Amino acid sequence: MSTATTTEDQVRFFEIEEHEHPEGASTALGFWIYLMSDCLIFAMLFAAYAVLGGNYAAGPAPRDLFELDLVALNTAMLLFSSITYGFAMLAMARGKALQTQLWLLVTAGFGAAFLWIELHEFAHLIHIGAGPQRSAFLSAFFTLVGTHGLHVTFGLVWILVMMVQVGLKGLVPANRRRLTCLSLFWHFLDVIWIGVFTFVYLMGMLR
Repeated sequence: MSTATTTEDQVRFFEIEEHEHPEGASTALGFWIYLMSDCLIFAMLFAAYAVLGGNYAAGPAPRDLFELDLVALNTAMLLFSSITYGFAMLAMARGKALQTQLWLLVTAGFGAAFLWIELHEFAHLIHIGAGPQRSAFLSAFFTLVGTHGLHVTFGLVWILVMMVQVGLKGLVPANRRRLTCLSLFWHFLDVIWIGVFTFVYLMGMLR
């Protein structure tokens, strides 16, 4: 075997085969990994609440504090926001940039209403002396619900940023990918809140 043939075989052996990757595939994968990490965070917070949720330290229990009518209204705000975000995605699929922005604005309005009601609830609890330092139950409650509210705040900022991006650049492929990732994030928060509403509020009222 000649030296030239050996060299060619070595080069061929060490060649890196190139693969074509769809544009934006890494973005979607990375975002799914982020959502899975967020699932772990909320799983730990739910587990902590399950352990600490019955420790009232001779203080108020859930049925003494929670107003289910207000919480149900808050839940409706977030559910409506998921529906309106779905309309935004439909408008995006039809290439309607202005309609997409309008539905994003409506979604942000429902999200802001959700946050306002949640902050009102927190302020009321603290005012009557049921702050996070009062008992392990309240510490776990404020941490779980507050973490979800913080995520909703980030989501609202993201929605506003995307409204500006769509206004400046239109529904270019990059903006479509970002809106899709935002859709996953917003619906994820909706699912988490349904868990909070059921596990914290409804089951809390039965204790």
